[in-house]
Amino acid sequence: MAAMGDIRWGMIGVGSVAEHKSGPAFARAHGGRLAGVASRRAHAAHAYAERHGVALVFPDATALIESPDIDAVYIATPPASHVALTLSVARAGKPCCVEKPMSVRHADALRMQAAFVEVDQPLFVAYYRRTLPRFEQVDQWIRDGAIGEIESVAWQLHRTPSPARIDDVWRLDPLQAPGGLFEDLACHGLDLFDMLLGPITCIDRATLTASNGRVPDHVAARWRHGERIVGEGDWNFAAGKRLDRVTITGTGGAIRLSMFDDAPLMLSGSAVEECRLIEHPVPIQLHHVQAMNQHLRGGAPHPSTVDSAIRTAWATEQILRGPGTEAVGFAFADGP
Repeated sequence: MAAMGDIRWGMIGVGSVAEHKSGPAFARAHGGRLAGVASRRAHAAHAYAERHGVALVFPDATALIESPDIDAVYIATPPASHVALTLSVARAGKPCCVEKPMSVRHADALRMQAAFVEVDQPLFVAYYRRTLPRFEQVDQWIRDGAIGEIESVAWQLHRTPSPARIDDVWRLDPLQAPGGLFEDLACHGLDLFDMLLGPITCIDRATLTASNGRVPDHVAARWRHGERIVGEGDWNFAAGKRLDRVTITGTGGAIRLSMFDDAPLMLSGSAVEECRLIEHPVPIQLHHVQAMNQHLRGGAPHPSTVDSAIRTAWATEQILRGPGTEAVGFAFADGP
């Protein structure tokens, strides 16, 4: 695609992520444009196209994927549809970006990877935190040795129940997202830790509680990056108050940050103290989409492809092997 004009992206799905985070990014990023949309709700696709000035509306996903007017496909649908749609894009021989999680079933992630290797096309995964300037700064501090050798990472993510989340049906539907809000949100952090600290090599323990009787709403886990770095997570989606706190501790200090909230980065090192507020871009996926366009046009490789996302799928699946998952119909595959 390096010799082409703008990359013509087709987007499947027109929900809230497409409305606010990704769709506007595809429209604004250099080197590409949002050329067409499709949705199982035809009226929603037409309304989205009218609001955002998208030229083409396709009657279904297959028509969009197979259209000669579409060069690359972005899948912005709930996780249960990711595997089938992604494999369809591979059969069409086109590049693809699939929303996270690509799958919480490691075996499915491997199938998706193999399909794109076979047709020699890239499969990107929308772990856009890898491209956000605030987390690039954290990465720089770590690589500069600002807090010495990394020893541990701890993440507490607590959310209070709200009518908006209760109404967000697919995230609480065991058929659409068997891992619930953990599946939707925790994978962002696990994937970022993979980038900052190296791959997760072992899940030491995990516990799950499903007080709603459908999907887990409180998950706790302990894991390792390599042999030295210990990770701990506590994700509570039925908490009494909101909390989003990450602490990366080294032999010479600590870095404190928020995974989702627009909060300052706090560096407390042996030689330096620093507080930096690096705001998110608007739309938040702009750098992610820009990096995909550059990759497809022969530029620098994108930092979030299927090869790294597979590791996140494996780690997420291992955590969700805890007690209670069988009750919500979750099926697992073996092997890292």
